[in-house]
Amino acid sequence: MSVDPVGDESYSARPDLTLEQCRIAIGRRTARWTDDDVTASDAMDFWAFAAGAANVVMQLARPQVGYGVVESRVESGNLLVHPWKRARTTFQYLAVALLGSDDDRVAFKAAVDGVHREVTSTTASPVRYSAFDRELQMWVAACLFVGLEDTYQLLRGVMTPEQSEQFYLSAWPLGTTLQVTDDQWPATRAQFDDYWVDACRRVTVDAVVQTYLQDLLNLVMVNPVLRLSMRPLLKFLTAGFLAPVFRDALGLGWGSGRQFVFERLFLTVAFANRFLPEFVRQGGSLLLLADVRRRIRTHRRLV
Repeated sequence: MSVDPVGDESYSARPDLTLEQCRIAIGRRTARWTDDDVTASDAMDFWAFAAGAANVVMQLARPQVGYGVVESRVESGNLLVHPWKRARTTFQYLAVALLGSDDDRVAFKAAVDGVHREVTSTTASPVRYSAFDRELQMWVAACLFVGLEDTYQLLRGVMTPEQSEQFYLSAWPLGTTLQVTDDQWPATRAQFDDYWVDACRRVTVDAVVQTYLQDLLNLVMVNPVLRLSMRPLLKFLTAGFLAPVFRDALGLGWGSGRQFVFERLFLTVAFANRFLPEFVRQGGSLLLLADVRRRIRTHRRLV
């Protein structure tokens, strides 16, 4: 992989970064539901969609990914032009990776590869990137994993070390459904933490990517009525689901008062969530997966 100047500078500028700065801090979590085995598919409750914008911020905070999205010439996948379509395909990717069959993954991978072929830097780009760069895809997959694990523990309680290892190993399709190979994934959950802290040292958001992300959080792409009603909640949830390193990079404010409200909100949500049957909790993900299969059967575009 070619390393660009922006990535080099941001990497060397954060040598003292700790795991605590790279993960969300929650002092009050729901009590653990059960000591049963867990898998990453358990994280696909519809409440997890609340962390979607935060995960976009995390992914784009890597300069090559940020510019790959901002400069993308694939208009059909532009989040600021087709927000609902992009949200659908992103959550469908999660559903296919964690709930789908091998055939579902093969079909979706082929569709994503077709789009990714058009995402490459130009001579005018300030950083060099390619959507087929396996290291960048590992970063994106790692962001998805971290977001799902954080959300899962907010809703279901903190996992034991054994459960955490099970959850981690079951989440590998988040990357291997694309170009990430098995040997790229750190072998253990502890090794992933080392990878994550090291990778977060490359986090930096310049003015160009920050403007794009601020437009996303300000919902400039949706109806003004929806924008006014949804924007405060979206900004609150996004900041709450971000670790300090990402909040700082984007310049988002936070404090003990907001942290308290965020924790109390998810204690309430988690309490309600445990009484919902699985087909209700995961109904949205199952419907998205069914739509993927319908599109495959009818030869319709997936992404």
